[in-house]
Amino acid sequence: MPSSLHQQACARKQRERQAQIDALPAVYSSPLSDEEEAIHALSLARLVQECRAGTIAPADVLSAYGKKTLAAHRLTNCITDFMFDEALRTPALVAFDGESDSADSSASMPECPLHCVPVSLKDTIDIADHDTTVGLSRNANSPVPASSPIVCMLQDAGAILHVKTTVPASLIGIETESDLFGRTTNPYNQNHTVGASTGGGAALLACGGSKIEIATDIGGSARIPAHFCGIWGLKGSVGRFPTWGTVSSMPGLEGVPIVAAPMAGSLADLEEFWKRIVGMKPWIYDFTCIPLPWQKIDLQVQGRKLKWGVIWDDGVCAPTPACKRSLSIVVDALAAQGHEVVEFMPPKISDLLTIGYQLVFADGGAQMRDTRLTGETLNPPLRGTIDLLALPRLFKRFMAWMNRAADPFYANLLEVLYPKSILEERSLIVQRDEFRSKWHDAWTEAHLDFVLTVPHPLPALENGTGARASLMSACPTFLFSILDYTAGVLPVCFTDRARDALPADFLTSEKFNKMNVVAKGVYSVYDSEKMHGLPLGVQVVGKRLQEEKVLEGMKVIERALKEAGTPFVPKVLV
Repeated sequence: MPSSLHQQACARKQRERQAQIDALPAVYSSPLSDEEEAIHALSLARLVQECRAGTIAPADVLSAYGKKTLAAHRLTNCITDFMFDEALRTPALVAFDGESDSADSSASMPECPLHCVPVSLKDTIDIADHDTTVGLSRNANSPVPASSPIVCMLQDAGAILHVKTTVPASLIGIETESDLFGRTTNPYNQNHTVGASTGGGAALLACGGSKIEIATDIGGSARIPAHFCGIWGLKGSVGRFPTWGTVSSMPGLEGVPIVAAPMAGSLADLEEFWKRIVGMKPWIYDFTCIPLPWQKIDLQVQGRKLKWGVIWDDGVCAPTPACKRSLSIVVDALAAQGHEVVEFMPPKISDLLTIGYQLVFADGGAQMRDTRLTGETLNPPLRGTIDLLALPRLFKRFMAWMNRAADPFYANLLEVLYPKSILEERSLIVQRDEFRSKWHDAWTEAHLDFVLTVPHPLPALENGTGARASLMSACPTFLFSILDYTAGVLPVCFTDRARDALPADFLTSEKFNKMNVVAKGVYSVYDSEKMHGLPLGVQVVGKRLQEEKVLEGMKVIERALKEAGTPFVPKVLV
């Protein structure tokens, strides 16, 4: 039967992964030695320095991070492909034997700005002789013939590419789960999700199994997992980071382009990685990259204070108490430093989001629906959206009429979510660009340096509740993908069962009853008791191609939090 093709592909791929684990030397299952703990504690810059000097061998780095990786996978199910053996066989690493520390030997080594840095790859990034599954069984057991430009760059830079990480089937979702690899869980609480679609990479970084994850982002696919797992990430603008050779579940989509969005276990490592990659002139490797060198920026030269605009409510779903408190902590810390923090009232966000959803699903969801093998399941939020798109337009118009008075946002979505003609899609692009112009003007007139928002209205939601929260809950991140603004996420604090609790009768209150369908879904799954101890982040936004500036802004926030006595301290999870 056709469905057996799907089942056979899943079984074969799972056997392959288990065989990779079984073949690992027993040492990877042992605790880190004192020497390995010292290696693991090094910053990216210091790690490169020590390896270049010959005081640390690549095999020692892989040993330390390999142990963390295996422990992370056993805890969260975050890895699709173990590449330990070949990770040390790239020419840049083979040229260094780790045994000689003489000046002559060091001088003869190739320039490797990421020498011995462990880097994991989202299972959408092509690396030769390995699958790029995108979480789908039809792509399993079919190794790609060539590596993407970013992989070639990393190998030339001397990075250790040791694993690929899990994604949900067809990528679009807010939980990382597929028939091919199962569910990936949050390392802080296995009953909760890691987000999506870069869920496996976020879990791995939170557990210390990698220095950098090469993620991708189209509507929050890297930023939401960073928020849920207490790590750092930066989505650049189109053209700033290599993306060619990154597989999408919607190839050809340009209305809201997919971009690369590296993630890291610290802000210092994230900035250093960005700087070193751009320093390698990625436009030589990838024709899609803009030839824009790294810019040195000092935001606080001569004591200048910055102006921060805050979006407390996007008009679709107000942040739940935990996420609002995280944003408030940052606002208070910045204000205490003398920075100006104001509420930003941009052009109507819900209208721009509606345009974005139409662009992403202009094909009626056909690409994601039709790339599955028979019997393969999609995550419930995506499946629900595709089912909505398939409903007859006349029926949706009737439903919109029924709901318009109580829920105009949902009613509008019902009317406009249907497959688009070429002329309709072009019209949407025009409308998108008109909104981009209005946002530019509003930002400029307000004299803002940055905009602050929550990355998502929820902390990491409980496994299996994504359908109730819906894809529309990703509004705070999706918004800045439509605008093509630079956006970073950094962790701030943890959910607290007492401080972040809703009133006991909230779900029967008048306030809840007046919410739109998206907000009701979000608040119906919010539970500060169950979510206690989960990380909470904030999103820091700059204009297009302001990657350097946003990283500096994130540093300003971390400095303010530290001086306020509330720095974020990640927990040791494995």
